[in-house]
This record gives sequence, structure tokens and C-alpha cells, in this order.
Amino acid sequence: MAKSQVQSVVLPRVVDLDALDEIAETLLGALSAGPVDVNASAVERVSTNALFMLLSAAQTAKKAKFTFTISGASTAVAAAIEKLGLAPAFEPVLKG
Repeated sequence: MAKSQVQSVVLPRVVDLDALDEIAETLLGALSAGPVDVNASAVERVSTNALFMLLSAAQTAKKAKFTFTISGASTAVAAAIEKLGLAPAFEPVLKG
């Protein structure tokens, strides 16, 4: 059985409530195809709901036995995760 190719999802500069539906749809499509890597390097502003959506996507991937990573988390993303006390939840998926 061939290994599934990693699907790449690039987060926009602003990941707020207005952007969530489109990002969620993109993540669901990617997760249905296999492993996912989310590039969060360009994010300048992120909502709490967006962080919980990413954790939910990580759980979905885990249940499907796919890898899910978040690469290059920007300073804004890292600060939001820390401020909300979510570092332990994100630790398994944050890369680089």
C-alpha cells in the first residue's frame, strides 16, 4: 500500500471568525485525503476558535490514523497558544 502524500494547508495572515468556515472546509478536504501539514508561518492574528478548530482537526487526523502537523507557527500563533494555556495540547503537532 502506497504511503499517502501529505496535504499542505497554508493559513492566511488573519485567522479569525470570518476566515474559519473556509479554513475548516479546506482542512476537511485535506484530512479526507490523508496526512496534513498546516503552515502557520504567515499568521499575524489568530482567534481562540481557530486554535480549537486546529486541535479538532488534529483529533480527526489521529482517529483516522493520519499525521497532522503545524509547521512554522508564527509568533502570534505561539503567543496565543501560550496565553490560553494550550501548549500541552499543541505540543504533539507543532513542528519547527
